[in-house]
Amino acid sequence: MAEILNQNEIDALLRALSAGEIDAEAVKKEEKKKTVKPYDFRRPNKIAKDQMRTLVMLHENFSRRLGTSLSAYLRTMVQMEVASVDHMTYEEFTRSLSNPTVINVLFTKRLEGNIILEFTPNLAFAIIDRLLGGSGGGDYTARELTEIEQRVIRQVVTRFFPSMSEAWSNVFRLEPEYVEMETNPLFTQFIPPSDMVILVTMHLKIAETSGLMNLCYPFTVLEPLLPRLSAQSWFGSSRKNFTPEAFETLKTRLKEAEIPVKVELGTTSISIRELLNLSKGDAIKLDQEIKTPLTVRIGEETKYAGFPGLSKNNKVAVQLSGYQSKGGEESVQ
Repeated sequence: MAEILNQNEIDALLRALSAGEIDAEAVKKEEKKKTVKPYDFRRPNKIAKDQMRTLVMLHENFSRRLGTSLSAYLRTMVQMEVASVDHMTYEEFTRSLSNPTVINVLFTKRLEGNIILEFTPNLAFAIIDRLLGGSGGGDYTARELTEIEQRVIRQVVTRFFPSMSEAWSNVFRLEPEYVEMETNPLFTQFIPPSDMVILVTMHLKIAETSGLMNLCYPFTVLEPLLPRLSAQSWFGSSRKNFTPEAFETLKTRLKEAEIPVKVELGTTSISIRELLNLSKGDAIKLDQEIKTPLTVRIGEETKYAGFPGLSKNNKVAVQLSGYQSKGGEESVQ
């Protein structure tokens, strides 16, 4: 830290400058001289700031896609957001992991090396709980996954790949493949401990359970892609039009989304006494006339009008007769 001068020292410095005892030009030249900056050879800064920003935007895109995909698959609210993107040695990364944990080793075609996808055991148990009919919320004990649980998690992780490939599509055609799973960080020495890695940490919340998920990229894997991670290259490639494959993927995901559809048969008002005296076979008169279309709601939004009836297999159905007039929408027969 620079030394702070008191008022007497400042006055003395000004007098020396006025008397010519100190040459101001010499002081300026001295300041322009190169100073020695500390440099840690174990943590070389090999990635530019704009490339780091591109990685942040890329994984924000990945987190949004994966959150939507997992929400449809697990049928519960899944929230994901990027917490940080940093570079460190592989040894520092493994030391930061708990034991046991869930480490998924991924292989990428046309790139040298593997990618590590790691998340905490409580997230794994929440996913398994949801897939087996549970709520996905609870106080899970940290332990190693059984063989059956590992197979379930492996199937879930493979569903991450389309979201990962789409997020990377502006930079590189990433085609990850599943290799193996480990629970002990000491058994995942795929690269030398002193080698640099790029660590992307994301906060993941599944129902009432939350935890961290890490994507670890060895520098040797990302090194060939660094020129494409510049801001100019990223924004230039992101302007490309939708490919037919991306359009079909979007259509498939939309088809997986579930929304409630409600048909309102009518309303009425009765007293508490009448409600308590209701029994099987009683009829309640509604304020809805037979020739008046019913109200069909999508979620909580009034959307369509329709008439009640029976389908071909003799099940209760509703025939849509048009849109509820809203926002200039035209009626549909």
